[in-house]
Amino acid sequence: MSTTYTIPVGPVHVGLKEPVTAWLELDGERIMGAKVRPGAIHRGIEFMARERSPIQVIYLSERICGICSFSHALCFIRAVEDLANLSVPARGQYIRTLVLELERLHSHLLWSGVACYTIGFDSAFHLGMQLRERVMDILELLTGNRVNYGVATFGGVRWDVTPELAKATREMIRYYRREFTPFREIVMEDPVAHARMRNVGVLSRDDAVRYSATGPTARASGLRVDLRKNSPYEAYADIPVEPVVPQDYFGKTHGDVLDRFAVRVLEVYQSLDIMEKVLDGLPEGSFVAEPNLNKVLASLKKAEGTGWGIIEAPRGDNTHIVRLKGGDDNVFWWKVRAPTYANAVSWPLMFCGNELADAPLIINSIDPCISCMERMLVTNGNGDSGIVTSGIITKEELVGRCRQKTFDIQARGLGGTER
Repeated sequence: MSTTYTIPVGPVHVGLKEPVTAWLELDGERIMGAKVRPGAIHRGIEFMARERSPIQVIYLSERICGICSFSHALCFIRAVEDLANLSVPARGQYIRTLVLELERLHSHLLWSGVACYTIGFDSAFHLGMQLRERVMDILELLTGNRVNYGVATFGGVRWDVTPELAKATREMIRYYRREFTPFREIVMEDPVAHARMRNVGVLSRDDAVRYSATGPTARASGLRVDLRKNSPYEAYADIPVEPVVPQDYFGKTHGDVLDRFAVRVLEVYQSLDIMEKVLDGLPEGSFVAEPNLNKVLASLKKAEGTGWGIIEAPRGDNTHIVRLKGGDDNVFWWKVRAPTYANAVSWPLMFCGNELADAPLIINSIDPCISCMERMLVTNGNGDSGIVTSGIITKEELVGRCRQKTFDIQARGLGGTER
């Protein structure tokens, strides 16, 4: 007689930031196996883009995620700039880098606070949320918004860094260097927080490679991977960035939740250093190649081809692929591969051998963004497409459909008329 039983955690759970379901196979309180079932928050954003011009899609791409909205917008823009051979002034590249690091700072501070909330350390959670407000004020000062900034555009950025903003940003940097260290020490040196996170949700270095983990999740397993170093873009070509890995600070890597916490809090200091160097080296001149959007749109209407945009977002590698067709006002097709898609496949490995109470902490440890990850939806019934589906699509069916779609595109040629 089997002694195991299966329960769901999610899709709605007090410890989860976004809806996702983990079906856990338990022996008592110990997790013996797990299956992750996303699919609760698909919005069809890529489909919407096919009825919009590239400029309109900039603001649509920001809606993929409320935390890394600039990362998605810039990734889309870089893909279009890649296919249309658009250049960006040096000042525009530096300002893009500044906003990327402000967003990374905001994301890591938010995650650090949420991690404390997940283990019941509410005083540290409130301190983390209080610290986060300062960077949100700087983003609002630069862009007028706290979430979707609307600062990115083709060939540069829409807003310049004024002397007043530069002064406020330098004051923010000094504030975090003074106030963030007590938060880090309170959490990492607290014996209860240490016990809740050490040796929980372990992802070994080999498994991180095997399952294609990215970003802080991969670096916490000891992998020196960071696109800002491995494939520099924007001002990162002038400002060297070294990947933050636990072995450089603590002598060894555990690949557990505490190491993921450590990597993110240490990257806060790294972002402060990068922002300071951006302000020190901010070039003179224009911050956008062509301010007239009608001219930009006219040039993009003539462009044809496929472009790639890949950057190191706060959660890891973010990839956008865009296809434009000459003479067409709208985006022909657009695909997004967010870092959570790569990191979430490691969840079943992280769960095994841990206690049921640790499940929300393990899920949150990769800083998941399910809104970023949801890229397809399976429905029952006979829709306009004529495709009849029933039940849950299997991995084999999904892989087969993806390959068939690629074969169809290759058979038509990228300039085909169907989509």
